[in-house]
Amino acid sequence: MAEDRICPICKRPLPEGEEGRAHHPFCSKRCADADLLRWLNGAYAIPAAEDESDAAGEEHSVEPGQDPAPEPGNATPGSRGRPTVRH
Repeated sequence: MAEDRICPICKRPLPEGEEGRAHHPFCSKRCADADLLRWLNGAYAIPAAEDESDAAGEEHSVEPGQDPAPEPGNATPGSRGRPTVRH
């Protein structure tokens, strides 16, 4: 026996055939747009995982004159993240 699929917005059964697949998993464009509007207005949110050091209240310190995150491969001591050019 096939499982009845329902629209997550209006809770009505989804139409059968091509009509039911046009806006899947919603029953209509109206319900799909209502879901999008909920996302855009912040009604839905995906929780962010906190970094352990952030959760403990620790701050990431950067020494004066030091770039916080130099580009990999371009940083040399004293270059402040700028590539070294030799002529």
